Amino acid sequence: MTETPFPHLFSPLKLGSVTVKNRIVSTGHEVGMADANGVSETMIAYHEARARGGAGLIIVEVALVHDSGVFVRHPIRAYSRDCVPGYTRLAETVHAHGCALFGQLFHPGREILETADGSQPVSYAPSAVPNERFHVLPTPMSADLIRDVILGYGIGAAHFKEAGLDGAEIVASHGYLPAQFLNPRVNLRDDEYGGSFDGRLRFIRDAVTEVRASVGRDFPLGLRISGNEASHDGLNNDEVVEICTALSADGGLDYFSVVAGSSATLSGSSHIVPPMYMDTGYTAPFAATIKQKVSQPVIATGRINQPQIAETIIGGGQADACGMTRAMICDPEMAGKAEAGRSDDIRACIGCNQACIGHFITGYPVSCIQHPETGRELTYGTRQPADKPRRILVAGGGPAGMKAAAVAAERGHDVTLYEGSDQLGGQTLLAQLLPHRAEFGGIVANLAREMELAGVPVKLGTTVDRALIESEAPDAVIIATGAGPRRPELEAGDGAQIVDAWQVLRNEVNVGASVVVADWSCNWIGIGMAEKLAQEGCRVRLCVNGYMPGWCVQQYIRDMSVGRLHKLGVEMIPYVRLHGADADTAYFEHTMSGEPVVLEDTDTLVLCSGHERATTLADELAEFEIEMHLAGDCNAPRTAEEAVLEGLKAGVAV
Repeated sequence: MTETPFPHLFSPLKLGSVTVKNRIVSTGHEVGMADANGVSETMIAYHEARARGGAGLIIVEVALVHDSGVFVRHPIRAYSRDCVPGYTRLAETVHAHGCALFGQLFHPGREILETADGSQPVSYAPSAVPNERFHVLPTPMSADLIRDVILGYGIGAAHFKEAGLDGAEIVASHGYLPAQFLNPRVNLRDDEYGGSFDGRLRFIRDAVTEVRASVGRDFPLGLRISGNEASHDGLNNDEVVEICTALSADGGLDYFSVVAGSSATLSGSSHIVPPMYMDTGYTAPFAATIKQKVSQPVIATGRINQPQIAETIIGGGQADACGMTRAMICDPEMAGKAEAGRSDDIRACIGCNQACIGHFITGYPVSCIQHPETGRELTYGTRQPADKPRRILVAGGGPAGMKAAAVAAERGHDVTLYEGSDQLGGQTLLAQLLPHRAEFGGIVANLAREMELAGVPVKLGTTVDRALIESEAPDAVIIATGAGPRRPELEAGDGAQIVDAWQVLRNEVNVGASVVVADWSCNWIGIGMAEKLAQEGCRVRLCVNGYMPGWCVQQYIRDMSVGRLHKLGVEMIPYVRLHGADADTAYFEHTMSGEPVVLEDTDTLVLCSGHERATTLADELAEFEIEMHLAGDCNAPRTAEEAVLEGLKAGVAV
């Protein structure tokens, strides 16, 4: 085998009594696939894909240590022996690929949003200190409840061991219950579990002691902790270093897993799954400060989306291993490709958060906009060869067309893709021009590489019409012609300058000094356009046809974007419907009161009004006898996620 270009990343690592084959970790993350029995077959298939792809260690998502911490409809209950059969099947499956498997022991404390029946929960914490994000006022834990919860850590670890897992991890990150005990601004107790530094550490120390009494010293036990909670009242890096130093000296832990952020605040929660706005590997310095003070290995996690970044972090001594969770959501084979020297073939995560955490927060299994097979392993995880190779013509070189072409060719078809412009990418080429969105363009490079590996010839500068179809005589056509900017009917007076976001991004217009952005879409286009124009020195008013800017965008991205707009002085006006414009005024109507909203001193009205599907080719072929499939915005204007998913489905269908 060729020597790996990542010698540090692909060296073994000892975590307590277990040696993992490499330093790539799929860290604990909820995948939205648990069922009433805990670990489901869908979840097993999901984790098997990452184990088969070369991950060294998979840490399964949080499992409850006590019923006072129920926070989702179907949690895994580590305190119940009912979890053991599912964990056993998962462990056997993962181990078959030489991958180690740990489980997470969890109690959210006050960080509870929902219950199984939809009623507001009773949440428990060290003290009655509310959180800012969920607006929960917790009930202080009694001494008896604290003891019961601590016993649950030992019971849960015993169930992990019985099921054949290789280790356990106590979750003290992101402002969850153990972190609430550690934080002097949240833990106001004056008993043995509060007050002094040692008092605040006692909860974790007792939990570690209980786990050790339950499973012994040869069962690895780690601690996940935020190196900085990034919140106004959260733990800071200096406090966390002091905590980890003390716990390291106790000798009960085998490793530390370092992340950032807190569930308790909007600012802190953005670090739970940091979007592309964050620098890659930005949490490594937090891990490094802890590594300097502890004797156990340290795992760093946070926007480590490429093996080159992980190799640099480990080689530079900042951490001993790297959590690369979204990297493997995007490309389950990332580890194996890196080890084999195939870095160019890796489908890099772009930090969009759309289908991973975006799905989970809305109650659906995690997936990936670039790799919709993720979360759908039982349906699309194995590419089925075509019964009979056919000639397939794909019209359109945006994400939908590229995915469809790659999948159809992988299945054995003779596929050619035609694109009317001189460049692949479709609307992605515009999306990447918005502030902090350049990384989004990575989807084009990744899908283009998939086509290249599948052997798809591409013909640029060629618009597909019926005559071309008749000339080429393919067996089937996949239409992925996309969409254009929607122009709603408006009352426009003389001299009104009304443009769309596409024109602005293409530098086709001079917008002047004072701009009103009319954002019907409530997505990243409106907030991105407002930020771009404000950065360029314009006075910007962002008028949103919804209750807040970015209403339809994953909340971590939305919240950070709103913060940047506020700093730039953008005036954000929600609940308005565009009516029209004249030479210097834009006219809106409040969507709830019906009252007029008049914005004077307007040089240009910029429309972010959604898209209209491009149907010319589909209309031409409506009565033509040929197998035809539509994918992406020409089917219905939505997002890149739906485009790529429908491209996958079309590539499978032909």
